[in-house]
Amino acid sequence: MHFLKSPIYELKQTTREFRWSDAFVLLTITALLYTGVHFGFHAPEVVKGPGITLEPSALPYYALRSVLRMGAAYLLSLTFTLVYGYAAARSRRAEQILLPTLDVLQSVPILSFLPVVLLGLSAIMPERFAAELASVVLIFTSQVWNMTFSWYQSLTTLPRELREAADVFRMNWWMRMRKLELPFGAIGLIWNSMMSWAGGWFFLMAAEIFTVGERDYRLPGLGAYLREASHQGNIAAILWGLGTLVLVIVLLDQLVWRPLVAWSDKFKLEMVEQETHASSWFYDILRTSRLSERASAFWERVGERVDAWTLRVWPFHPEHVSAHPQREDIAWRFFFLVILLLVGYGTLRAVHLLVQVQLSQWLDILQGVLMTALRVFIALVIAFGWTVPLGVYIGMNARLATWLQPLVQIAASIPATALFPVFVLMLLNLPGGLNIAAILLMLTGTQWYLLFNVIAGTMSIPQELRFTVTLLGMNPWQRWRVLILPALFPYLITGAITASGGAWNASIVAEYVEFGGKTLRVTGLGDLIAHSTAQGDFPMLLASTLTMILTVVLVNRLLWRRLYRIAASRYRME
Repeated sequence: MHFLKSPIYELKQTTREFRWSDAFVLLTITALLYTGVHFGFHAPEVVKGPGITLEPSALPYYALRSVLRMGAAYLLSLTFTLVYGYAAARSRRAEQILLPTLDVLQSVPILSFLPVVLLGLSAIMPERFAAELASVVLIFTSQVWNMTFSWYQSLTTLPRELREAADVFRMNWWMRMRKLELPFGAIGLIWNSMMSWAGGWFFLMAAEIFTVGERDYRLPGLGAYLREASHQGNIAAILWGLGTLVLVIVLLDQLVWRPLVAWSDKFKLEMVEQETHASSWFYDILRTSRLSERASAFWERVGERVDAWTLRVWPFHPEHVSAHPQREDIAWRFFFLVILLLVGYGTLRAVHLLVQVQLSQWLDILQGVLMTALRVFIALVIAFGWTVPLGVYIGMNARLATWLQPLVQIAASIPATALFPVFVLMLLNLPGGLNIAAILLMLTGTQWYLLFNVIAGTMSIPQELRFTVTLLGMNPWQRWRVLILPALFPYLITGAITASGGAWNASIVAEYVEFGGKTLRVTGLGDLIAHSTAQGDFPMLLASTLTMILTVVLVNRLLWRRLYRIAASRYRME
């Protein structure tokens, strides 16, 4: 195993320069956003929403509706992650398109993306179905990016000796993924799935309470219940809603996430077994039950037949050799031709819409970028300051993790948007009170991505390395410098990329607040997006949204992507 002592000297060698594909992807997203805005002009002028009752007896039904939306979005996210991440990691040509696309998509501000999607869908679908589909899409966009980055990072940091062993055993792509890549990336993928689920709760409220003027797209669910209770000032209903939300989170943690964490413990890459392991009472019941044994045996037989079938259909090819290079080249050329025609038309129409934005509005956008960037920077500094030491402490102590991890999961899952009016009341009379409240809310959209990645990275450190630094008598600072920080580096970058995007997303609800019949605003790009959405100013919405996308992409390309390349090339365990 090796770790780079001075990674800063490798910066030029690992930097990914801007390419034509970056500009092409940005133009593609511009065309897609224009398409949504164009359909939005034809959406129904008046849409009647459902009545939301605050009776506690309605909470089980609302909780079920919310969990079903979250589950549908997660299944969509997991499917997207496995396919997209694998394609980006295995094909150099695909990587040139898919990675820039991923950067752009994860930088799209979710809450500005919702009106474009919802208004566009409602123009061509029934309003209720469009609202349900748009809510799933919104939650999907809050879940998928960190999962995809984690899966891609696992594929690109797979130890060389394991890849060589796969070639020796002549594994095709299916066998390689099932026997090697999925087990290697399981820990990071599970912890990022937990973070994705928690992030989905954050935006669930926005997905279930969306309104634009006379169009009421609210959906029955916990988010709508909490927002209605907050709007009416019904403290009892707020407590009932939060209690139900916490109960759902605890049940999911005990019945789904904690068993998965305990199960993934066997995938750790180490030669010395740990003294303690993650535990789960529900996983122990499933593992020792006779039904589970029969199900495992059945799936093992199914897996063997699928493996044999895939070996006949897709024979072994070395990882770096394409099985059908000419066919792949023709497919890519046809794909680019179709996309180029669509993008060209959409871009021209988007430019026609953007020229309606006045110079003074562009100056407001520039000022908003600077102010929001400052708040994002402060939120990231605070998040790094406490998540790294706490995450390492939790990851290093399995017994501590058994009772701290559920608490962290609960804290990460409670939507801060429900508690934001409390922050505003507490801080509004202080100097810079609304700015402080905005930073706090942006912090809630940032810190959990980092914490869960730090915990996953720490738990992935082989036990023999921990024993080695102990035998060498290293002091705490030497342990951090030689082992912990180098081992965490890929996970920190993965978390930082998604955390930065989360902070920019959270700015939309942090800088523009409607509370007590009043609208409270602070200067920022999120404020401009939220205000233009509320006013139905589509040219300004498109301009500010594209500006946020371009800003986050530039930060990712100039900073995070450089560091990501270092992590992939230098900080692998082998």
